[in-house]
Amino acid sequence: MNEPLAYRPCVGVMLVNAQGKVFVGRRIDNKEGDWWQMPQGGVDEGEDLQEAAFRELAEETGVRAEHVTLLDSTKEPIRYDLPEELMGKLWGGKYRGQEQVWYLARFSGTDADVDLEAHDPPEFCDWKWADPEDLPELIVPFKKRVYRAVLDAFRELV
Repeated sequence: MNEPLAYRPCVGVMLVNAQGKVFVGRRIDNKEGDWWQMPQGGVDEGEDLQEAAFRELAEETGVRAEHVTLLDSTKEPIRYDLPEELMGKLWGGKYRGQEQVWYLARFSGTDADVDLEAHDPPEFCDWKWADPEDLPELIVPFKKRVYRAVLDAFRELV
């Protein structure tokens, strides 16, 4: 009998500017739809979650820690399962989905501090500041529940 696939440990960052708008990027590898997402990514073995959040933010957006103040994190990880058509195709087929800890961070820099090509290869081809309430409509459908949970967790602080 096969063991069920595990969840990939992951962090995400809801980066909010002074106007209360949230950073979202359009993934380069997005083949279908006009989907935008907040920075997120896997946690390396033995890596501290907060350090992973800063690393992922820097890799995906070029935003350095000196331009960010962490405000909060989700109290419990948020899980999602991949849709059937993606199961076994991402992350070497080792995971059924992700278990994410999300961080809320205030951005104190300027738009010039965003550099999508800070990491090679880049993950985003475009970015924008979005209204927080629009987040669930911007993300791929199978992550809508996650974005609603993140928004609910941080709404009072945004």
